[in-house]
Amino acid sequence: MKRVTAVWRGARWGLVGLVIGGGLWLFARSVRDVPGVHRVPFDSWYGNWRAVLIATGLFTLFVLGFSRPRHRGEWLNAGLYTAFLISLFTEMFGIPLTIYLLAPLLGLRPWAFGMNESHLWAFALDRLGLVPLHVGVYLVMVLSIGLIATAVGLLAAGWATVYRGRGSLVTGGVYRHLRHPQYLGLILIVLGFIIQWPTLPTILMGPVLIVMYLRLARREDEELATFFGETFLDYAARTPAFVLWGRGRPAAVAGRRVPEFPRAGGCYR
Repeated sequence: MKRVTAVWRGARWGLVGLVIGGGLWLFARSVRDVPGVHRVPFDSWYGNWRAVLIATGLFTLFVLGFSRPRHRGEWLNAGLYTAFLISLFTEMFGIPLTIYLLAPLLGLRPWAFGMNESHLWAFALDRLGLVPLHVGVYLVMVLSIGLIATAVGLLAAGWATVYRGRGSLVTGGVYRHLRHPQYLGLILIVLGFIIQWPTLPTILMGPVLIVMYLRLARREDEELATFFGETFLDYAARTPAFVLWGRGRPAAVAGRRVPEFPRAGGCYR
């Protein structure tokens, strides 16, 4: 039994290492990429439904697998998150509905957009005369990939760390620095993709998702305070919920029922 546990622990952290290593490699590649014009014709880039299915499936499996939603509130968030991903990748590789709507307002035809011009923030910076398009694309990609790489690392590290809890309060590993690393990771993925490839649906859904995860984190803090009492309150007093924000002693809610199953973004398992 001990050998099986040791093997599973090694496999778990090996998977985390692969995820973090992959994110770092992708970010380093983005940083090293020399700004240049990388135009791809409109017809060649869009209409790629295979890419839509692969990207949506991989990110959905990753988010659900590492965040592990268990109760109704978390599944509601996961459902909206999946809708966010479907909308994002449908416009990124399939049908660019946002570009069809915005192109006439900009005095352009939709097929004037290629791969680079589809990074709308970079296109906006170019049109405003702030930076050339290729430099804007470089800035957008470095910032967005940096956020997404950080996010997947937080999700993976949080997932692996909570297995050590066995029903107790987890305060080690990444939880030594953050009370809700997985929720923060989910939020950073939303922000990263809105920077990289904004669409009207994702811009509308993004703030809703962020607020939902902030509320979920606050509700979880209240339940943890009820369940663990002073132990959690002391932990919360020295550990922020999200990086520089959320340090304090949440008030325990008398009479609140604490769930008997593991939670995706909390500190106990």
